[in-house]
Amino acid sequence: MSAEQAPDFSAIARAQGAARAAPEREAIARLIDLLGVVWRLRDEDGCPWDRAQSVDSMALNLLEEAAETHEAVAAGDDAAVCEELGDTLMNILLIARIAEQEGRFGLAQVAAGIAEKLVRRHPHVFGGQRAGNVDEALASWNAAKDREQADKKQRRASALDGVPEALPALAAALRVGQKAAATGFDWPDARGALAKLDEEVAELRQAVALGDARKVEEELGDVLWAAASVARKEGLDPELVLKRGIARFRRRFAALEAALGARLGQAPLEELERAWFAAAARERGEGPAALP
Repeated sequence: MSAEQAPDFSAIARAQGAARAAPEREAIARLIDLLGVVWRLRDEDGCPWDRAQSVDSMALNLLEEAAETHEAVAAGDDAAVCEELGDTLMNILLIARIAEQEGRFGLAQVAAGIAEKLVRRHPHVFGGQRAGNVDEALASWNAAKDREQADKKQRRASALDGVPEALPALAAALRVGQKAAATGFDWPDARGALAKLDEEVAELRQAVALGDARKVEEELGDVLWAAASVARKEGLDPELVLKRGIARFRRRFAALEAALGARLGQAPLEELERAWFAAAARERGEGPAALP
């Protein structure tokens, strides 16, 4: 963005309204405090561990903290989300400080770059365009992004490019599905994705019946992809959906363990199922308060 095109970010901030002024000032003050702490850790007489880190060594830390934030969101634990966001933010600031000390880039460049990008890609907020719903807003974002890539001659070879390899598989399925949908290659609603899921499950059953291990793997992958597509069409994050499903399983299995005790490994399947369904019903508020 040229100097002539650069937006007046101070004017943009003022335009947000006086009602938000006090919370914004508090947030800025606390961010300044955090910057001071992180910068102090990297001083010559700062923390030996922090001083020993590099941009490369901090990359995995950042990935781990982001994953822990995702887990806290999945658990619905606001206190944990707040804490993990703080850890993630600290890692971002520390990486920026390390890079600045190495003469590569600094936090000012990081913040200015993303602020300018957000303004450019929200012409329906900061420009003359308008977006009346989520789909129109996303179309406006994608159009602005396409113009940037064309201007920089960086248009990707495929519409599906740009999904990080490090993403978990279900998260990657969500992002790839969103990118494909942006081209028009998508079902009109969740019913189409659900019908595809039914189709893939039927093909998986057939592959299992035939005992074809290679085909089972292929069809199971299609089932998982279709399930992720159903989640996407319903506005859900399949990664969060599965994490919460795992958490439910763990809670119910713990109840099953409590009910059966040492008999867990010897109880017949019918008894295990009764204890399991009792735990599930109790969790939904449909059963007795205590297991039999």
